[in-house]
Amino acid sequence: MTRFTPEFLDELKARLRPSDVIGRYVKLKKQGNEWAGLSPFSKEKTPSFFVNDQKGFFHDFSSGKHGDVIAFLQETQKLSFHEAVALLAEDAGMELPKESPSDAAHAERALSLSEACGAAAAFFGAMLRRADGREAATYLKGREVSGEQIEAFGIGYAPAGRSGLKDYLINKGFTEQILIDAGLLIKPEDGRASYDRFRDRIMFPILGARGQVIAFGGRALDPNARAKYLNSPETPLFHKGSVLYNLAPARQVATTEGRAIIVCEGYMDVISLWGAGIKCAVAPLGTALTENQLALLWRVSDEPILCFDGDRAGVGAAHRAIDRALPLLKPGKSLSFGFLPEGHDPDDLIRAAGAGAFEAVVDQGLPLVDVLWAREVESHALDTPERRAALRAHLRELVKTIADRDVRGAYGDDLANRLSARFSPPARSHRDSSAVGERNWQRNPGGGRNGGGTRHPSQPLRPSADLKRRAAPSDWRREASLILAALNHPALVERQESAFLGLRVEDSGLRGVLGAILDALAADPGLDRAALKSHLSTTGAVTTMERVFNDDQLKKERYLRPEAEIDEAEWGFANALAHHLFETTFKQEVERAASQMFTEGDTLWKAAAAAKKEIMNASKSRTGSEAEMDSPKQLDDVLERMKASVGKKSNR
Repeated sequence: MTRFTPEFLDELKARLRPSDVIGRYVKLKKQGNEWAGLSPFSKEKTPSFFVNDQKGFFHDFSSGKHGDVIAFLQETQKLSFHEAVALLAEDAGMELPKESPSDAAHAERALSLSEACGAAAAFFGAMLRRADGREAATYLKGREVSGEQIEAFGIGYAPAGRSGLKDYLINKGFTEQILIDAGLLIKPEDGRASYDRFRDRIMFPILGARGQVIAFGGRALDPNARAKYLNSPETPLFHKGSVLYNLAPARQVATTEGRAIIVCEGYMDVISLWGAGIKCAVAPLGTALTENQLALLWRVSDEPILCFDGDRAGVGAAHRAIDRALPLLKPGKSLSFGFLPEGHDPDDLIRAAGAGAFEAVVDQGLPLVDVLWAREVESHALDTPERRAALRAHLRELVKTIADRDVRGAYGDDLANRLSARFSPPARSHRDSSAVGERNWQRNPGGGRNGGGTRHPSQPLRPSADLKRRAAPSDWRREASLILAALNHPALVERQESAFLGLRVEDSGLRGVLGAILDALAADPGLDRAALKSHLSTTGAVTTMERVFNDDQLKKERYLRPEAEIDEAEWGFANALAHHLFETTFKQEVERAASQMFTEGDTLWKAAAAAKKEIMNASKSRTGSEAEMDSPKQLDDVLERMKASVGKKSNR
């Protein structure tokens, strides 16, 4: 890429009046020493855009944009810096500087290749109008391609002979090697004579950034041809993955009309849309969109609209575009997807239902995240918890591929909300709550004063009002240990996701820290300890977080230290969680029942025994062993007291 010296840029701008250059794109009127016009950056009725030739800049008061003619072209025409300078240099009659003899030779060769391609385009155009091109002209007429479209896109015809183009261009003074290097001729490796690459094909010139012909696409007229469409090979001028068909004209229309670029699948789609008045469409050259092509699109539009045929192949192309785009997404830069009715391409739809039908497809375009979500939900069986967990894990991995942190966080939030809305159980009332450890009382056939069935209260066991008090300091530390495990080992949250999501925390401050941790890691699963702490420092949870970090008792626990291995941290967390569950749920439920509902007798004892079984299972599933815990022993003591009480009652 040519490097431009300050002297070259100063000379370039000195040769051009800003009002002349900008006046091609904005209608300007003289006002004193300046020129005024309506802003090209926003819709307005009163001029707020000014150009000053003496100072060499423009200023737009409505948007605050300011700069020279190079900046103007970059902003309004979506050109790169190099493209803008090259365009202005051509206007000013200046040659672009050459950095070295090799650069000069390369530029000269590129010019020769471009001139050869331009001459070939003229040849193909002439052949379409001759007798040789009658069949091609008939085909185009059948596709309702007008003379205006043929002229606008430079459509032509490559005759069937092996050397028609070769003979013409060599007679024009081009060397055989230049024609081979330009991709116009094929040179067999066995030494035979070179021959025309394109034969008996309708030809579509492919233009470069400055509107020069750099390559061709050819559609075969013979239905038995080995390749229906054939593109030029890679050349010094043409890199297929870095070019979009019709980009330069579409870019100008899109910027002038303030429309998004539309991406179709083929040449004829673009040409058909142009004929219907939709002149901002482009097409990749027979391949999935590349990173370079996405960068070109985003230079013109924040959200290009990808329109695909309404069949399985079209949906597959959309899905491949998603996978290619995800890592590259930036704030404000994404894709939208318009899906045509099945069995229709843009050309078919327009001919069948008019341009309005296609515009409706564009207007109803789906954002990338919607198409991604639909793809993943439809491609995963979701009938078991394990399969739903697999979907969650897969979505998490997709989010991790997004390089930009802000976008990654936004996608994490969005997909987590979708998962929650789709798979979370409906909200339950207090009376219908079925949280772990709660039991509904049922009819006891053998109990009761009269020996008959007694209907016990149909409400679950839950802590009474006096137990719903603010956590004591010891309770706070127990809860804080679980929070500190996540703060010092964020990876633990993914390992113990269901435990953290279902964790009940009494202290409101700790509850706020837990919520902030889960939100941050849902948005960016890759956060490490330092990044997580930095993020939480900007939230309302910072005060409680610092209290947790600075607690002297918590610092003594090895598994809570930052240097602890993740397996050690997980073991300690699981053990602490089992204690927490016992203290906050099972123990309170059973003790409340023993003290307040003594008369429930054997039914209560069975319910408490079931509660014991649940805590044992919960602890074993998280620690792999119950030997490290004393909670089951404590629960046994409670059960024994209850059983004894039941016995006394029955003997009275």
